[in-house]
Amino acid sequence: MMSRRPVNPSRGGGLFSSSKSKSSPLLSVGLLVLGGLFLVVYLHKGSGRSGSRLESVNRVEGEYLCTEEVQRAIPILQKAYGDSLHKVLHVGPDTCYVVSKLLKEEETEAWGVEPYDIEDADSNCKALIRKGIVRVSDIKFPLPYRPKSFSLVIVSDALDFLSPRYLNKTLPDLARVSRDGIAIFTGLPGNQKAKVADVSKFGRAAKMRSSSWWVKFFQQINLEENEAASKKFEQASKQDSYVPRCQIFHLKSLS
Repeated sequence: MMSRRPVNPSRGGGLFSSSKSKSSPLLSVGLLVLGGLFLVVYLHKGSGRSGSRLESVNRVEGEYLCTEEVQRAIPILQKAYGDSLHKVLHVGPDTCYVVSKLLKEEETEAWGVEPYDIEDADSNCKALIRKGIVRVSDIKFPLPYRPKSFSLVIVSDALDFLSPRYLNKTLPDLARVSRDGIAIFTGLPGNQKAKVADVSKFGRAAKMRSSSWWVKFFQQINLEENEAASKKFEQASKQDSYVPRCQIFHLKSLS
């Protein structure tokens, strides 16, 4: 993303500067209005509101991010998992936004793992990192948590960038640190184009896999579907007319 630096018009002889003639009243009013517009735009960009960066990425790149889908799905997840949503770990890019959203929910404790370096984190995200609520950690390696540390683990926009070789290690580790299950949000096939930016940041382009591919893969690594959570999630989705824009899988934790 482009750096958000305010324009400094004080240097040099500006476009509107004059040393010999007085500025007209109309020109003065125009400068005041223009300055006000600059101030409004700058404050809006620097506000650091939860979700603002996700929305801007969607507009610029024309994609739908599953991390934003998690935020939409929180009311449905609450109905499907009940008390299991009281101690949550979210894993994925832009986890600060999801964690901030979850922390606003009553009686909910939330932590996050950002799998990639955060280059443009806002003040809210930096505060979460300082407090140890959000960690920057490569999910190709075991997470720094004890078994069953969290009641529920939610993953979004992270597994799509991993090859089967690393998925073999990462998914069982996510199941290890969860007590009541894992909710996985992955992209739909044909819904995202490979970009140079993806390769430079994530090491590879995202690979959108089909539902059948994921189901087969889960079976290969002995991860079972959480049928109870799946049914509750489906029922709650119908009640709230919620239509997900990403694939969502519910898996059991390791026993």
